[in-house]
Amino acid sequence: MALAQSNRIRGEVAIRHLSKAFTLNGKPLPVLKDLNLTIRSGESLAIVGASGSGKTTLLRILAGLEQADGGEVLIDGRRVSGVGAERAVIFQEPRLLPWLTVIDNIGFGLEARGLSREEARLISQRYVDLVGLKGFETAYPRQLSGGMAQRVGIARALAVQPEILLLDEPLGALDAMTKIGMQQELARIWKEEDVTTVLVTHDLEEAIFLADRILILPREKGAEPRLVDVDLPRPRDRSNPRFVRQREELLGLFGLH
Repeated sequence: MALAQSNRIRGEVAIRHLSKAFTLNGKPLPVLKDLNLTIRSGESLAIVGASGSGKTTLLRILAGLEQADGGEVLIDGRRVSGVGAERAVIFQEPRLLPWLTVIDNIGFGLEARGLSREEARLISQRYVDLVGLKGFETAYPRQLSGGMAQRVGIARALAVQPEILLLDEPLGALDAMTKIGMQQELARIWKEEDVTTVLVTHDLEEAIFLADRILILPREKGAEPRLVDVDLPRPRDRSNPRFVRQREELLGLFGLH
């Protein structure tokens, strides 16, 4: 296998004194202020918060798609200065290439990195199987449901074996039943791949179901971010009293009781 799993460095992310502000009506609007956090290798971190709290901005900075005003992000000790091969991003929309089949969409990034078509297809087949799309290799995006298309996007991101997987509301557009099924699939896939993941979500239950820790970004000026441990056994059971209690505690932090 051209991209050997055994040689992949698992990503540790160090966020140091990170700040970011935008301009609104000629005045600075801070969204991130002096944020410090270490995301451990192989852990799953969920980022939650009200609209405007900086969730997606933080993810884009981690991806190298947005420049911070101050501070730095380090991955395995290396400073992030732009996009990099060690990171892969999954957006809310799968953003598949409509003229390519499922297996060719998954292999697109591999071929862009210099692998032959045969090598890319060999690796892509493994990820087709991993996300449960065996039999749909030759289907085109227009022939897929929303959930299936998102599986292709997940497989495409994982196929390049990133150190860090960044997810921006990847299940937000799915219906409730499909969303629950995809959450279960993500939990299974992350366990098998053992990759560091950072997930932005508005769904508190999703954060508890998938994450090891939850970063809560405040919208109120002067309020401090909070880190919440999710000390629940996997696979997680939404009906477990401890799960329900954690959900109630999070709702309380947002004043939603």
